[in-house]
Amino acid sequence: MSQLPSETRTLFFEFNDPQNPLPMRVGPPLSRFTLAYEMYGRMNADRSNVVLLYHAMTGSQHAAGLNTSVEGLDGRWTDELHEGWWDGFIGPGKALDTDKFCVVCANYLGGCYGSTGPASINPETGARWGPSFPVLRMCDVVESQMKLLDHLGVQKLHAVVGASLGGFLALLTATRHPDRVRIVLPIGTGTETTIHQRLLNFEQVTAIEADPHFQGGDYYDAPRPDVGLALARRIAHKTFISPDALRVRAREEVVSQRPPHGWYEMNHPVESYMLHQGQKFVRRFDANSYLRILDAWQWFDLVAEAGAKDVRDLFRPCRGQDFLVFSIDCDHTFERKEQEKLVRLLKQAEVPVMWITVHSDKGHDSFLLEPRLFTPHIQAVLNRRDDDA
Repeated sequence: MSQLPSETRTLFFEFNDPQNPLPMRVGPPLSRFTLAYEMYGRMNADRSNVVLLYHAMTGSQHAAGLNTSVEGLDGRWTDELHEGWWDGFIGPGKALDTDKFCVVCANYLGGCYGSTGPASINPETGARWGPSFPVLRMCDVVESQMKLLDHLGVQKLHAVVGASLGGFLALLTATRHPDRVRIVLPIGTGTETTIHQRLLNFEQVTAIEADPHFQGGDYYDAPRPDVGLALARRIAHKTFISPDALRVRAREEVVSQRPPHGWYEMNHPVESYMLHQGQKFVRRFDANSYLRILDAWQWFDLVAEAGAKDVRDLFRPCRGQDFLVFSIDCDHTFERKEQEKLVRLLKQAEVPVMWITVHSDKGHDSFLLEPRLFTPHIQAVLNRRDDDA
């Protein structure tokens, strides 16, 4: 009998410092913002056992346990979010062992699960930020979470972990703040936005903006751009899972013959499966947040955002860190050659690195679904440095 997840709750960090605001890479600094976060395990006396976990693009702060309610989200905290997205990885004896480590996971700045984002109220106007929300870059997300760590009294992380888009953030944390990180675990990620990703992201942006209900982002008191956001999700979702896994999942879906938007009648289970993925996604996510995060992805520049002179200079400050890089052999979102490039740069900079390729039939989503393939390697690296500390 499987053990039920333990109950957790979301906490809120309120940053309000007009004298020392958060610098933004584009636009004016931000003097006030909120980050929604959760913590699993306990900090030790010197706060040296903290693992910072970055979620993927549409993830949340709720990484482990059971959390059935987060207030003020306009119904976005759906049943799909109640169980932590990395529950198989976090807990006593698991990859991120909460008997040894304290895991912190925060919703991105610009997100829609309790952190300040476009759907939040702008304290200066009393109305929702909407399309006036500041332009985001990946380094802004990192720096907002450094403010959270400062608030928690954490000077140096035992590890920073991130998969997919969260891997970009883990790499930025390591390179922007090399003295604050011991171990870096990027999973199924890379060092740049690939052409393939750029095209897919552009398709998603245009899908949302073409929805007549989008209204330039001013839709909060009117019908939402659900058709465009659902289409954007379907465009992305097909890259997250392998064709074989998609075929298996689609067998379980009931094909509806009713045309979804016009004359076309669906005639294959994979069509109704993808339609369902889009329909359930729009209930839990905000279109403006989606666009802000996509925009940060499109403009991601690891060298520039890390403050490095060039790619050769990028990882030189990281020689005191240990890297564990994961590839997923059937990953169509971040192909193995992206991790190969990362590992090559690390070796050229003489940074200690171990590279593991996970063999899976689940595609990019393997990092969410198959903890047994990752756990032994994560434990070995985290515990080795823990013993050495």
